[in-house]
Amino acid sequence: MFSHLLFFFTLAVLMILFTSFSLLNLFHNKLYTKLKNETTNYIVKFPFVPKILCLISFYKNRHRLLNWYTSLLSKSATQTIVVHRLGAPRTIVTANPENVEYILKTNFANFPKGKPFTELLGDFLGLGIFNVDGEKWSIQRKLASHEFSAKSLREFLVKIVEDEVNARLIPALDDAVENDKILDLQDLLRRFAFDTICKVSLGMDPLCLDLSQPPPPLAVAFDTASMSSAMRGAAPVSAIWKFKRALNIGSEKELKDAVKVVHGHVDEIIQSKKQAINCGGDLLSRFLEAGLDDKMVRDMVISFLMAGRDTTSAAMTWLFWLLTGHRKIEEKLVEEIIAIKKRNNGKETRFDDLKEMDFTKACLCESMRLYPPVVWDSKHALRDDVLPDGTPVYRGNRVTYFQYGMGRMEELWGEDRFEFKPDRWFDENGGLKKVSPYMFPVFQAGPRVCLGKEMAFIQMKYVMASVLSRFEFDPICFDQPIFVPFLTAHMAGGFNVRIRRRG
Repeated sequence: MFSHLLFFFTLAVLMILFTSFSLLNLFHNKLYTKLKNETTNYIVKFPFVPKILCLISFYKNRHRLLNWYTSLLSKSATQTIVVHRLGAPRTIVTANPENVEYILKTNFANFPKGKPFTELLGDFLGLGIFNVDGEKWSIQRKLASHEFSAKSLREFLVKIVEDEVNARLIPALDDAVENDKILDLQDLLRRFAFDTICKVSLGMDPLCLDLSQPPPPLAVAFDTASMSSAMRGAAPVSAIWKFKRALNIGSEKELKDAVKVVHGHVDEIIQSKKQAINCGGDLLSRFLEAGLDDKMVRDMVISFLMAGRDTTSAAMTWLFWLLTGHRKIEEKLVEEIIAIKKRNNGKETRFDDLKEMDFTKACLCESMRLYPPVVWDSKHALRDDVLPDGTPVYRGNRVTYFQYGMGRMEELWGEDRFEFKPDRWFDENGGLKKVSPYMFPVFQAGPRVCLGKEMAFIQMKYVMASVLSRFEFDPICFDQPIFVPFLTAHMAGGFNVRIRRRG
């Protein structure tokens, strides 16, 4: 009975809000136009506008937030905007590298993730390293940093990537060629990445790249949990998803069911590992040997599963797509790969060869500049502060650095910022430039810099070398794909291609 009453109460509240939005919409449009004409920094003037009007602007642009924010930032003299929305904390969005460095390094202690952020992912990631602050984060960070710097883990990863590419990824592409199949390359790379990260993190093989079978329950549940968690962040006001969680309906019910499956699978693997005599070289075994409690270990490895699955597959998907529209760049990339193979008398690419693949790395960086796997990241101020560009920050404010927008700022990348030009990553001597991580924060920076950065490049370089030396891809649709920013970004509708052998 209570749940029914709560449902109708929620429905009534939403109807009132919707009616209010409709009545204010005409007034908002006139005011919006007036402000836009008066100043190119109009969004910064929103403290003087009723918050509900800003909420309407946000709601109207919710399907194009990336381009909306990017446009506003490009017009701001400091590449920073301040957004006031009803039901949300005052939010500073910045594409200013000096601000990013201040947030991520200089005054790191004042900008934790904060409770509003950790609430969004708390049901899914729990107390994992990507969702905690303070001592819990420090303990996990020290342990993870030690393990990621170990040569044995790097060798473990390289062996897994080699096996997964040669035994599964290449045969799947060969089969598509032989049978003239149209393949969703994004789906294939996500399956590959999930197999790889499950082997590295859990020491188990989910067999996602067996295309004759439906995706395993763990992968399906993981997708659902990620999507539902992202929908919380996309809600105009947090009260919406909290009401749905209280009622256990819609995306919140899906999230609860999916989290139960993911946690259950990982808990079973943990118990099996603890009973085994020799655990193995995977992260789960290493964390258990370090003496962490089961729940913290579970939450840690789930965090690494999320980080390692969709980020690398997204980066490679967008690079493969970009190359189909830039065949000269693709030829140059393949020439680098073939030259290395010739030096090895035609043998497969080795780990040491990956270090020499500068142009491949430049292509990956350029792809991630335009289409970052994570488009923004938010912190919450502990105390009042002032950013280097003079923007005041008040206790509890959300401070967001915006990787997608940063890759499109003329002040940072020049007039050709929208073009795919890997050569911008080289200096006048032909060597790779040392670009500030605060100008290109796709792997974060400062104390929270991504521990798996180098391993990600190892994996992506190996895949690009193995695939592009053998195959060419022709997209089925030549329209600009839609970039969708969930927890990690992806290509809406997938990337359907027809495959042919190279040369």
